[in-house]
Amino acid sequence: QVQLVESGGGLVQPGGSLRLSCAASGSIFTINPMGWYRQAPGKQRELVAFIRSGGRINYADSVKGRFTISRDNAKNTVYLEMNSLKPEDTAVYYCNAIKGVTTYWGQGTQVTVSS
Repeated sequence: QVQLVESGGGLVQPGGSLRLSCAASGSIFTINPMGWYRQAPGKQRELVAFIRSGGRINYADSVKGRFTISRDNAKNTVYLEMNSLKPEDTAVYYCNAIKGVTTYWGQGTQVTVSS
């Protein structure tokens, strides 16, 4: 079993920044990749970014150039630095980890971008 705990969400004005963190615990050996998804009201959950242990990264087109994902393998933590936030980035952000054929999710953290 893997447990994922997110933190760092909140309310921010358009153009502002937030950093999300996701700490993994439990049977964490061979977790790969880790990443972030988001789900806005009335919409399907969508991929934001993921990162593999070797450093390979993928971003959704909507966040390229604004969001940065990073991973601290020693701390079993993945981060999402979000800059130039827009109202359309408002969503619940979920941490995601894959171990073998099993997908794990965090509980989600709300990000609201509003003036």
